[in-house]
Amino acid sequence: MQRTHFEPDHEDYRGTVREFLAREVEPHYLQWEEDRLIDRASYVAAGKSGILGLGVPEEFGGSGVTDYRFRQVVTEEIARVGATSFGSSLALQDDITIPYILHLGTTEQKERWLPRMAAGELIGAIAMTEPGAGSDLQGVKTTAVRDGDEWVINGQKTFITNGIHSDLVIVVCRTDPNAGSRGFSLIVVERGTPGFSRGRKLHKVGLAAQDTAELVFEDVRVPADNLLGTEGRGFVHLMENLPLERIGIAVGAITAARAAYEWTKTYAFERKAFGKPIGDLQNTRFVLAEMLTEIEVTESHIDRCVIALNAGELTAVDASKAKWWATELQKRVVDRCVQIHGGYGFMMEYPIGRAYVDTRIQTIYGGTTEIMKEIIGRDIAAEFA
Repeated sequence: MQRTHFEPDHEDYRGTVREFLAREVEPHYLQWEEDRLIDRASYVAAGKSGILGLGVPEEFGGSGVTDYRFRQVVTEEIARVGATSFGSSLALQDDITIPYILHLGTTEQKERWLPRMAAGELIGAIAMTEPGAGSDLQGVKTTAVRDGDEWVINGQKTFITNGIHSDLVIVVCRTDPNAGSRGFSLIVVERGTPGFSRGRKLHKVGLAAQDTAELVFEDVRVPADNLLGTEGRGFVHLMENLPLERIGIAVGAITAARAAYEWTKTYAFERKAFGKPIGDLQNTRFVLAEMLTEIEVTESHIDRCVIALNAGELTAVDASKAKWWATELQKRVVDRCVQIHGGYGFMMEYPIGRAYVDTRIQTIYGGTTEIMKEIIGRDIAAEFA
Protein backbone atom coordinates (compact mmCIF):
# COMPACT_ATOMS: atom_id res chain seq x y z
CA MET A 1 0.00 0.00 0.00
CA GLN A 2 1.35 3.42 -0.99
CA ARG A 3 1.56 5.82 1.95
CA THR A 4 0.27 9.23 0.97
CA HIS A 5 0.97 11.52 3.91
CA PHE A 6 4.61 12.15 2.90
CA GLU A 7 5.31 14.91 0.37
CA PRO A 8 8.30 15.47 -1.98
CA ASP A 9 10.14 17.55 0.64
CA HIS A 10 10.00 14.65 3.09
CA GLU A 11 11.38 12.24 0.51
CA ASP A 12 14.18 14.65 -0.40
CA TYR A 13 15.05 14.89 3.28
CA ARG A 14 15.07 11.08 3.48
CA GLY A 15 18.07 11.10 1.16
CA THR A 16 19.89 13.49 3.49
CA VAL A 17 19.21 11.23 6.46
CA ARG A 18 20.39 8.13 4.60
CA GLU A 19 23.63 9.83 3.62
CA PHE A 20 24.22 10.91 7.22
CA LEU A 21 23.61 7.43 8.60
CA ALA A 22 25.83 5.78 5.99
CA ARG A 23 28.64 8.20 6.82
CA GLU A 24 28.39 8.78 10.55
CA VAL A 25 26.50 5.87 12.12
CA GLU A 26 26.55 2.59 10.20
CA PRO A 27 30.37 2.20 10.11
CA HIS A 28 30.62 2.68 13.88
CA TYR A 29 27.39 1.30 15.30
CA LEU A 30 28.51 -2.24 16.16
CA GLN A 31 31.50 -0.81 18.01
CA TRP A 32 29.20 1.51 19.97
CA GLU A 33 27.07 -1.48 20.91
CA GLU A 34 30.17 -3.34 22.08
CA ASP A 35 31.41 -0.28 24.01
CA ARG A 36 27.89 0.23 25.43
CA LEU A 37 28.17 3.93 24.60
CA ILE A 38 27.46 6.09 21.56
CA ASP A 39 30.27 8.40 20.48
CA ARG A 40 29.32 11.96 21.47
CA ALA A 41 30.75 13.19 18.18
CA SER A 42 27.77 11.63 16.41
CA TYR A 43 25.45 14.15 18.08
CA VAL A 44 27.53 17.04 16.75
CA ALA A 45 27.55 15.44 13.30
CA ALA A 46 23.77 15.07 13.47
CA GLY A 47 23.43 18.73 14.38
CA LYS A 48 25.60 19.83 11.45
CA SER A 49 23.65 17.61 9.06
CA GLY A 50 20.24 18.94 10.13
CA ILE A 51 19.21 15.62 11.68
CA LEU A 52 19.02 16.98 15.23
CA GLY A 53 17.10 19.94 16.66
CA LEU A 54 14.51 20.03 13.89
CA GLY A 55 11.89 21.71 16.07
CA VAL A 56 14.20 24.39 17.45
CA PRO A 57 13.36 27.79 15.92
CA GLU A 58 15.97 29.31 13.63
CA GLU A 59 16.50 32.19 16.06
CA PHE A 60 17.83 29.61 18.55
CA GLY A 61 20.02 27.77 16.07
CA GLY A 62 17.66 25.04 14.86
CA SER A 63 15.88 24.20 11.64
CA GLY A 64 12.54 25.65 12.72
CA VAL A 65 10.63 22.62 11.41
CA THR A 66 7.29 22.04 13.13
CA ASP A 67 6.12 19.27 10.78
CA TYR A 68 6.65 16.02 12.70
CA ARG A 69 6.77 14.05 9.46
CA PHE A 70 10.42 15.05 9.13
CA ARG A 71 11.14 13.46 12.52
CA GLN A 72 9.18 10.44 11.32
CA VAL A 73 11.52 10.15 8.34
CA VAL A 74 14.54 10.22 10.66
CA THR A 75 13.02 7.45 12.80
CA GLU A 76 12.20 5.30 9.77
CA GLU A 77 15.68 5.54 8.32
CA ILE A 78 17.37 4.77 11.65
CA ALA A 79 15.13 1.71 11.99
CA ARG A 80 16.00 0.61 8.45
CA VAL A 81 19.70 0.32 9.35
CA GLY A 82 18.99 -1.20 12.78
CA ALA A 83 20.65 1.61 14.79
CA THR A 84 18.05 1.47 17.55
CA SER A 85 20.21 2.75 20.40
CA PHE A 86 21.19 5.81 18.38
CA GLY A 87 17.56 6.43 17.47
CA SER A 88 16.46 6.19 21.10
CA SER A 89 19.05 8.74 22.21
CA LEU A 90 18.15 11.14 19.41
CA ALA A 91 14.45 10.79 20.19
CA LEU A 92 15.04 11.77 23.81
CA GLN A 93 16.76 14.95 22.65
CA ASP A 94 14.28 15.92 19.92
CA ASP A 95 10.97 14.59 21.25
CA ILE A 96 11.38 15.18 24.98
CA THR A 97 14.10 17.44 26.36
CA ILE A 98 14.15 20.07 23.60
CA PRO A 99 10.32 20.45 23.60
CA TYR A 100 10.34 20.97 27.38
CA ILE A 101 12.86 23.81 27.04
CA LEU A 102 11.11 25.20 23.97
CA HIS A 103 7.60 25.21 25.43
CA LEU A 104 8.34 26.00 29.07
CA GLY A 105 11.63 27.89 29.05
CA THR A 106 12.10 31.60 29.52
CA THR A 107 13.76 33.57 26.76
CA GLU A 108 17.01 33.49 28.75
CA GLN A 109 16.80 29.71 29.20
CA LYS A 110 16.13 29.18 25.49
CA GLU A 111 19.04 31.40 24.50
CA ARG A 112 21.32 29.61 26.95
CA TRP A 113 20.46 26.01 26.10
CA LEU A 114 18.68 25.55 22.78
CA PRO A 115 21.45 26.57 20.33
CA ARG A 116 23.89 24.08 21.84
CA MET A 117 21.22 21.37 22.06
CA ALA A 118 20.35 21.81 18.37
CA ALA A 119 24.08 21.64 17.56
CA GLY A 120 24.47 18.37 19.46
CA GLU A 121 26.97 19.99 21.82
CA LEU A 122 24.61 19.86 24.81
CA ILE A 123 22.86 16.54 25.48
CA GLY A 124 19.66 16.50 27.52
CA ALA A 125 17.93 14.03 29.81
CA ILE A 126 14.80 14.00 31.92
CA ALA A 127 14.91 12.44 35.38
CA MET A 128 11.52 11.13 36.45
CA THR A 129 11.86 7.50 37.51
CA GLU A 130 13.12 6.66 41.00
CA PRO A 131 13.99 3.34 42.66
CA GLY A 132 10.56 3.35 44.30
CA ALA A 133 8.56 5.33 41.76
CA GLY A 134 8.12 4.18 38.18
CA SER A 135 4.73 4.56 36.52
CA ASP A 136 3.35 6.23 39.67
CA LEU A 137 4.98 9.64 39.35
CA GLN A 138 3.17 10.86 42.45
CA GLY A 139 5.48 8.54 44.38
CA VAL A 140 8.49 10.76 43.53
CA LYS A 141 10.52 11.50 46.67
CA THR A 142 13.30 13.71 45.27
CA THR A 143 12.90 17.09 46.95
CA ALA A 144 13.79 20.66 46.03
CA VAL A 145 13.69 23.22 48.84
CA ARG A 146 13.92 26.94 48.14
CA ASP A 147 16.79 28.66 49.95
CA GLY A 148 17.00 32.31 48.98
CA ASP A 149 17.94 32.53 45.30
CA GLU A 150 18.63 28.79 45.02
CA TRP A 151 16.94 25.42 45.00
CA VAL A 152 18.52 22.67 47.09
CA ILE A 153 17.85 19.23 45.56
CA ASN A 154 18.17 15.85 47.27
CA GLY A 155 17.21 12.45 45.93
CA GLN A 156 17.98 9.63 43.52
CA LYS A 157 16.81 8.79 40.02
CA THR A 158 17.24 5.58 38.03
CA PHE A 159 16.78 4.24 34.48
CA ILE A 160 17.68 7.68 33.11
CA THR A 161 18.20 7.66 29.35
CA ASN A 162 21.32 9.62 28.29
CA GLY A 163 22.29 9.49 31.96
CA ILE A 164 26.02 9.34 31.27
CA HIS A 165 26.25 11.77 28.36
CA SER A 166 23.71 14.32 29.62
CA ASP A 167 24.89 17.88 30.19
CA LEU A 168 21.46 19.16 31.16
CA VAL A 169 18.98 17.15 33.24
CA ILE A 170 15.35 18.15 33.78
CA VAL A 171 14.64 16.82 37.27
CA VAL A 172 11.15 16.09 38.55
CA CYS A 173 11.17 17.29 42.16
CA ARG A 174 8.69 17.55 44.99
CA THR A 175 8.70 21.23 45.93
CA ASP A 176 5.66 21.17 48.25
CA PRO A 177 5.19 17.93 50.24
CA ASN A 178 1.65 18.93 51.25
CA ALA A 179 0.22 19.85 47.86
CA GLY A 180 -0.34 16.41 46.31
CA SER A 181 -0.14 16.48 42.51
CA ARG A 182 0.35 20.26 42.70
CA GLY A 183 3.52 19.87 44.70
CA PHE A 184 5.87 18.95 41.83
CA SER A 185 8.17 21.19 39.80
CA LEU A 186 10.72 20.76 37.02
CA ILE A 187 14.21 22.04 37.76
CA VAL A 188 17.22 21.93 35.44
CA VAL A 189 20.53 20.64 36.80
CA GLU A 190 23.64 21.09 34.68
CA ARG A 191 26.78 18.96 34.40
CA GLY A 192 29.44 19.86 36.98
CA THR A 193 27.05 21.20 39.59
CA PRO A 194 28.46 20.28 43.05
CA GLY A 195 26.55 17.39 44.65
CA PHE A 196 25.26 16.07 41.32
CA SER A 197 26.82 12.70 40.47
CA ARG A 198 26.17 9.72 38.26
CA GLY A 199 25.92 6.21 39.59
CA ARG A 200 26.22 3.04 37.56
CA LYS A 201 25.91 2.93 33.81
CA LEU A 202 23.21 0.30 33.83
CA HIS A 203 23.70 -2.96 31.92
CA LYS A 204 20.41 -3.41 30.08
CA VAL A 205 18.92 -6.36 28.23
CA GLY A 206 18.87 -4.34 24.99
CA LEU A 207 19.74 -0.89 23.63
CA ALA A 208 23.33 -1.57 24.59
CA ALA A 209 24.90 1.58 23.13
CA GLN A 210 22.26 3.90 24.56
CA ASP A 211 23.57 5.01 27.96
CA THR A 212 21.22 4.58 30.89
CA ALA A 213 22.30 5.50 34.39
CA GLU A 214 21.48 6.23 38.00
CA LEU A 215 21.66 9.88 39.07
CA VAL A 216 22.30 11.12 42.61
CA PHE A 217 21.54 14.58 44.02
CA GLU A 218 23.10 15.44 47.38
CA ASP A 219 22.44 19.02 48.49
CA VAL A 220 22.66 20.15 44.88
CA ARG A 221 22.28 23.91 44.70
CA VAL A 222 21.03 25.44 41.46
CA PRO A 223 19.90 29.00 40.74
CA ALA A 224 16.22 29.72 41.24
CA ASP A 225 16.20 30.68 37.55
CA ASN A 226 16.71 27.01 36.67
CA LEU A 227 13.05 26.36 37.46
CA LEU A 228 11.44 25.22 34.20
CA GLY A 229 7.85 26.30 33.74
CA THR A 230 5.70 27.17 36.74
CA GLU A 231 6.41 26.09 40.30
CA GLY A 232 3.90 23.48 41.42
CA ARG A 233 2.80 22.64 37.87
CA GLY A 234 5.46 20.05 37.12
CA PHE A 235 2.95 17.22 36.97
CA VAL A 236 0.78 19.22 34.55
CA HIS A 237 3.82 20.02 32.40
CA LEU A 238 4.67 16.30 32.20
CA MET A 239 1.13 15.44 31.13
CA GLU A 240 1.20 18.18 28.47
CA ASN A 241 4.28 16.71 26.81
CA LEU A 242 3.23 13.06 26.96
CA PRO A 243 1.29 13.00 23.65
CA LEU A 244 4.48 13.93 21.76
CA GLU A 245 6.63 11.51 23.76
CA ARG A 246 4.21 8.63 23.27
CA ILE A 247 3.55 9.17 19.59
CA GLY A 248 7.32 9.29 19.16
CA ILE A 249 7.58 5.85 20.76
CA ALA A 250 4.69 4.60 18.61
CA VAL A 251 6.44 5.85 15.46
CA GLY A 252 9.63 4.12 16.60
CA ALA A 253 7.71 0.91 17.21
CA ILE A 254 5.98 0.67 13.86
CA THR A 255 9.13 1.66 11.94
CA ALA A 256 11.09 -1.01 13.80
CA ALA A 257 8.38 -3.57 13.02
CA ARG A 258 8.49 -2.61 9.34
CA ALA A 259 12.29 -2.89 9.25
CA ALA A 260 12.22 -6.34 10.89
CA TYR A 261 9.60 -7.49 8.40
CA GLU A 262 11.64 -6.25 5.42
CA TRP A 263 14.81 -8.00 6.63
CA THR A 264 12.83 -11.19 7.18
CA LYS A 265 11.04 -11.11 3.84
CA THR A 266 14.38 -10.84 2.06
CA TYR A 267 15.88 -13.62 4.19
CA ALA A 268 12.88 -15.90 3.57
CA PHE A 269 13.41 -15.85 -0.20
CA GLU A 270 17.19 -16.20 -0.01
CA ARG A 271 17.34 -19.02 2.56
CA LYS A 272 16.62 -22.47 1.15
CA ALA A 273 15.30 -25.55 2.93
CA PHE A 274 13.94 -28.77 1.45
CA GLY A 275 15.22 -27.63 -1.95
CA LYS A 276 13.40 -24.30 -2.17
CA PRO A 277 13.25 -20.87 -0.49
CA ILE A 278 11.52 -21.03 2.88
CA GLY A 279 9.34 -18.16 1.60
CA ASP A 280 7.71 -20.71 -0.70
CA LEU A 281 6.51 -22.74 2.29
CA GLN A 282 2.86 -22.04 3.04
CA ASN A 283 3.38 -21.42 6.73
CA THR A 284 6.09 -18.83 6.05
CA ARG A 285 3.88 -17.08 3.52
CA PHE A 286 0.99 -16.99 5.97
CA VAL A 287 3.20 -15.43 8.66
CA LEU A 288 4.57 -12.85 6.22
CA ALA A 289 1.02 -12.05 5.07
CA GLU A 290 -0.20 -11.59 8.64
CA MET A 291 2.72 -9.35 9.58
CA LEU A 292 2.44 -7.17 6.47
CA THR A 293 -1.29 -6.67 6.99
CA GLU A 294 -0.91 -5.72 10.65
CA ILE A 295 1.98 -3.38 9.86
CA GLU A 296 0.17 -1.57 7.05
CA VAL A 297 -3.01 -1.13 9.09
CA THR A 298 -1.00 0.25 12.01
CA GLU A 299 1.09 2.50 9.76
CA SER A 300 -2.10 4.10 8.46
CA HIS A 301 -3.27 4.82 11.99
CA ILE A 302 0.09 6.17 13.14
CA ASP A 303 0.29 8.42 10.07
CA ARG A 304 -3.13 9.84 10.99
CA CYS A 305 -1.88 10.46 14.51
CA VAL A 306 1.15 12.34 13.16
CA ILE A 307 -1.14 14.55 11.08
CA ALA A 308 -3.25 15.19 14.18
CA LEU A 309 -0.10 16.04 16.14
CA ASN A 310 0.91 18.56 13.47
CA ALA A 311 -2.52 20.15 13.76
CA GLY A 312 -2.33 20.31 17.56
CA GLU A 313 -5.24 17.87 17.83
CA LEU A 314 -3.58 14.69 19.15
CA THR A 315 -4.97 13.92 22.60
CA ALA A 316 -3.22 12.11 25.42
CA VAL A 317 -5.79 9.31 25.08
CA ASP A 318 -5.20 8.87 21.36
CA ALA A 319 -1.43 8.92 21.89
CA SER A 320 -1.87 6.22 24.54
CA LYS A 321 -3.83 4.07 22.09
CA ALA A 322 -1.14 4.42 19.47
CA LYS A 323 1.67 3.76 21.94
CA TRP A 324 0.37 0.53 23.43
CA TRP A 325 -0.88 -0.93 20.16
CA ALA A 326 2.24 -0.19 18.11
CA THR A 327 4.69 -1.40 20.76
CA GLU A 328 2.78 -4.63 21.38
CA LEU A 329 2.63 -5.18 17.62
CA GLN A 330 6.37 -4.59 17.42
CA LYS A 331 6.95 -7.35 19.98
CA ARG A 332 4.79 -9.82 18.03
CA VAL A 333 6.34 -9.00 14.67
CA VAL A 334 9.96 -9.16 15.84
CA ASP A 335 9.35 -12.44 17.63
CA ARG A 336 7.88 -13.99 14.48
CA CYS A 337 10.75 -12.63 12.41
CA VAL A 338 13.28 -14.28 14.72
CA GLN A 339 11.43 -17.57 14.30
CA ILE A 340 11.67 -17.38 10.52
CA HIS A 341 15.40 -16.61 10.75
CA GLY A 342 15.87 -19.74 12.87
CA GLY A 343 19.24 -20.02 14.56
CA TYR A 344 20.58 -16.98 12.72
CA GLY A 345 17.88 -14.90 14.38
CA PHE A 346 19.48 -15.65 17.74
CA MET A 347 22.84 -14.22 16.67
CA MET A 348 23.66 -10.66 17.72
CA GLU A 349 25.64 -10.09 14.51
CA TYR A 350 22.31 -10.10 12.66
CA PRO A 351 20.13 -6.97 12.98
CA ILE A 352 17.09 -9.12 13.79
CA GLY A 353 18.89 -10.52 16.85
CA ARG A 354 19.66 -7.02 18.12
CA ALA A 355 16.09 -5.96 17.33
CA TYR A 356 14.79 -8.79 19.49
CA VAL A 357 16.52 -7.54 22.65
CA ASP A 358 15.96 -3.87 21.82
CA THR A 359 12.21 -4.36 21.41
CA ARG A 360 11.32 -5.55 24.89
CA ILE A 361 11.59 -2.14 26.59
CA GLN A 362 9.10 -0.54 24.21
CA THR A 363 5.99 -1.62 26.13
CA ILE A 364 7.53 -0.40 29.39
CA TYR A 365 9.11 3.03 29.06
CA GLY A 366 7.07 6.12 28.26
CA GLY A 367 4.22 4.48 30.18
CA THR A 368 3.58 0.74 30.33
CA THR A 369 0.92 -0.93 28.23
CA GLU A 370 -1.12 -1.39 31.39
CA ILE A 371 -0.96 2.34 32.19
CA MET A 372 -1.94 3.17 28.60
CA LYS A 373 -5.00 0.95 28.88
CA GLU A 374 -5.91 2.53 32.22
CA ILE A 375 -5.77 6.01 30.66
CA ILE A 376 -8.02 4.87 27.82
CA GLY A 377 -10.32 3.02 30.18
CA ARG A 378 -10.78 6.06 32.43
CA ASP A 379 -11.69 8.11 29.38
CA ILE A 380 -14.32 5.55 28.42
CA ALA A 381 -15.71 5.47 31.96
CA ALA A 382 -15.89 9.27 32.06
CA GLU A 383 -18.66 9.10 29.47
CA PHE A 384 -20.92 7.59 32.12
CA ALA A 385 -19.79 9.60 35.15
